[in-house]
Amino acid sequence: MAILGASRDRAKFGNKSVRAHLRAGFRVFPVNPNESEIEGIPSSPSLAELPEPVERVSVYLPPAVALAKLPEIAAVGAREVWFNPGAADAAVLAEAKRLGIPAIAGCSIVDLGLSPSDFP
Repeated sequence: MAILGASRDRAKFGNKSVRAHLRAGFRVFPVNPNESEIEGIPSSPSLAELPEPVERVSVYLPPAVALAKLPEIAAVGAREVWFNPGAADAAVLAEAKRLGIPAIAGCSIVDLGLSPSDFP
């Protein structure tokens, strides 16, 4: 699974998601063009440069940035794409639907049965 907007800052949700998905047993690919590694895992600069296909993408980007990344997200062909709180707004979700992205507005960490507060 890919985390778009992954962060080295352990206080940010883009980092908490990396740790949560690892704990849940996922093979995690952080995506951040400004980082070479996150939580000891090599980071890809874009979804297009992932080392293998992914079935799940979790988005931690501001809506304007998420909107611009939608074509890249669509090209990955993931089975589910989570637009976490702060990334999902009406325009993002409407365009995602138009592009055929299987969008889910919600917290991907909570979907795992975990809480962001589990990852201080």
